[in-house]
Amino acid sequence: MIDLPGFLFVDHVAIAVKQGELDAQVGAYRLLGFEEIHREEVLGTDQVREVLLRIGGGPNLIQLLEPLSPESPVQKLIERNGGRGGFAHMAFRVKSAQAAFDYMQQNGFNIIDKAPRPGSRGTTVFFVHPKSRNENPFGFLIEVVEDPRS
Repeated sequence: MIDLPGFLFVDHVAIAVKQGELDAQVGAYRLLGFEEIHREEVLGTDQVREVLLRIGGGPNLIQLLEPLSPESPVQKLIERNGGRGGFAHMAFRVKSAQAAFDYMQQNGFNIIDKAPRPGSRGTTVFFVHPKSRNENPFGFLIEVVEDPRS
């Protein structure tokens, strides 16, 4: 029996927004009934301002990411997209980030982070490369999220 890493559900879909457009995007989602539940500046290598919006009463979130500097990976994504925002990554919730990291590393996934690290809102996260497996790449960036409150 394989000891799977405990993926639970989609935590969030991340959307990159151009600098200066974050509040307007939040307003647009509010018109759809989404509720802002968290706002934070994430420094370090991420260099973003994030807003998390809850979709209805469920656990799934939309994460809006606005770059804080030209070095932000989100700013580089926007530049690759011809100056437009858009889909940044899909995040999956797990019971244990370390267990998921170990499992994925042992099974040949190309993990960007050297180890699980602190994320926003008190989470532990790591990122998996879009070309994480040569024989069957996902084609998009994946974030793995452990939330100690759940």
